Parts: sequence; structure tokens; C-alpha cells
Amino acid sequence: MKKILAAATMALGLGLGVSGLAMAEPLKIGMITTLSGGGAGLGVDTRDGFMLAIKQSGNKDITVVTEDDAQKPELAVQIADKMIQSDQVDVLTGIVWSNLLMAVVPGAVAQGKFYVSTNAAPAALAGAGCNKLYFNAAYQNDNLHEAMGEYAAKTYKKMFILAPNYPAGKDSLTGFKRYYKGELTGEVYTKVGQTDYAAEIAQMRASGADGIFVFLPGGMGISFMKQFAQSGVKIPVMGPGFSFSQDVLPAIGDAALGAKASGQWAPDFDTDVSKKFVADFQKEYSRLPSIYALQAYDAGQLIVSAAAKASVKDADAFRAELLKADIKSPRGNFKFNTNQHPIQDIYLTEVVKKDGVLTNKTVEKIFADHGDAYAKDCKI
Repeated sequence: MKKILAAATMALGLGLGVSGLAMAEPLKIGMITTLSGGGAGLGVDTRDGFMLAIKQSGNKDITVVTEDDAQKPELAVQIADKMIQSDQVDVLTGIVWSNLLMAVVPGAVAQGKFYVSTNAAPAALAGAGCNKLYFNAAYQNDNLHEAMGEYAAKTYKKMFILAPNYPAGKDSLTGFKRYYKGELTGEVYTKVGQTDYAAEIAQMRASGADGIFVFLPGGMGISFMKQFAQSGVKIPVMGPGFSFSQDVLPAIGDAALGAKASGQWAPDFDTDVSKKFVADFQKEYSRLPSIYALQAYDAGQLIVSAAAKASVKDADAFRAELLKADIKSPRGNFKFNTNQHPIQDIYLTEVVKKDGVLTNKTVEKIFADHGDAYAKDCKI
């Protein structure tokens, strides 16, 4: 396991929402994320977005311990236990994949540690399995897929849908079907990490569908889109923002042009806060931020904001401060639902090329102040 110790000791004066806040006491954060293998791009953007928020806080009393989970649940659990018991972290964050999150969160909260998710948001932790110490700064897994179901219902009569066979994949297609009321000509679950999609593309070709929805984050989406483009199949492909996020677009190339997706934010948001976030991220890392970077950035802001006003040792007070969501998010206004997942707007985007760079352009708002279907089952 590669271990990186990063102490946020630089007051950069970049000032987005939480800059200059003094901490109630020193804070140690454990970041477990994917920094190797086919999902590494997602984890790198998660780490970088989170660390930008920590650096911009200008606080010298925050330490972030980062380790690579290699997209393996058993390794993620080992890292979490070590971070809690040996490194004595106060808060955990950073996991990209829902199966890893499901392996880590129950044990972490049982040991009295807060977990603030930068991405993974399985239904099991949003409903009856919710916990006072578990927050999600991104969404609930179904949400962006629900938005594409709503869009597809107005546009396509027959859809073929596909996702990997793990918790987020199942939530994905559940969310899509919750709003899409047309005919499904195919519903397929693939192996996590799959790289050959010839059989699935053949099914799509023969299905009679007039639209295809895929949730394939990271390397899976890169492989699929390249093979789909080479197949000559002309059916429009759409997906959640993760299928066409900024971290994978350079690798997919022009095959992604015109693809519709959904997200709570895109790099072209015309607000001062979003423009500054994009400019600061580009200055720091020499690339455009992805939706993973945005979510992790806000998770970092949330933790810093809460820790400035309450000790993490006082769980009730720290939780109360997290619930306020007292930050300036590049996505705009959002608030926490009763299950500690966001209520937020979700937009339709389209992959375009701007100044020679593939990126997502905002098309329209699909949902305003959208929550999730599981909050009613959460009893915290």
C-alpha cells in the first residue's frame, strides 16, 4: 500500500467559502480512495479536489492521511481499521466505489468515526441503514440516473440499459427505471472492471432500441465507448455524468461527442464560485475538474466548515454543523435531506469540444431541489 501524508500547511489565500477558518482543535482526516488500476482517474480527481479545499482553508492544523484501496473491498477495510486504530483519524472520506463503501462504513461508524462520502452513495445507507455519523456530500446513487430516466422518457420510446453488477450499478438502473416509463428492450448487468463489450454491443444492435443508457465509470466507460464507436452502431448513447466525466473524456476521445449525461454540476456553470473553482483547480493541477473533483471539494469544505465551529470529539455538535452545509458550493445551493444526503438541482449536459478540449456543456435543468426515494425510511 502506498501511503501519502499530506499536511495542509499553506495559506494560499484563494478563498472559496471556508478560507481562513480557525479549527476548534487539530483535525486528522483519513482518505481512502482508488489511486491504481482502471478506476485510478476517479480517485485521483477525488484526492485532488479534496486537497484543494483543504489547502484553500489555509489551516495548519489539518492533516490528511491518504491511501490507495486499489478498488478492493478487503483492502479498504484493512486501511480503514488501521487509520482508526493506529493513525487515530477523526473523520474518514474518499471512497469512490459503493461496494467498498458498504464494506467500510458500518465498521467505521461502529467505532464512533464520522464518514463523509465524496462519491459512493448506496441505497442501503440512505434508507433504513442510515447513520448519524454517515454523510454524503455528492448525491444518492439513484439520483443522476433518475434524471436520465426523466430525460429519456420524453425523448425515446425504447431503451436498452446497462450497468456493472455491484451496488451502484443496481441503484443506477433502479433509478433510471423509476422515471423511464417507455419500453426496455434490454437490461444487462456486466462484470465490474469488464473491458470487452462485444457481446453487449451485439445485443444493443439487435435490440430495436432507439436509445442506450450506460453507467460505466472509469476504465469501463472508456473501453465501452471506444468499442461502441468502432462497431458502427448508430443508436444514441447517454448516461449519468460519471460515464462521461472529465477524467475519462480525453481517453474516450471524439467518440463521446454529442453524448447526453446528467449531473449536479458542469465546468461551464456561469457563477463566480464555479468559475473560481475551475480556475483554481486548473492552476493547481493543469486540467479541468471532473464531477468527482467537485464532490470531493465540497466534502472537504463541509468538514473544514464543521470543524471550525465544533470539536469532532463532540459528535452531536459536529454533526449539527455538518447538517448546516455552510459552504459556497460550485454546484450552487444544496442542503441535506433528513437522511444526510443532498437535496439539489440536477442538469442535462452534452459532450462538446471547447478550445480543442472535450468537456460537458450544460443544456437544461432536469430536476430542481431533488432528494431521494429512501429518505422516508431513514429514522435518525
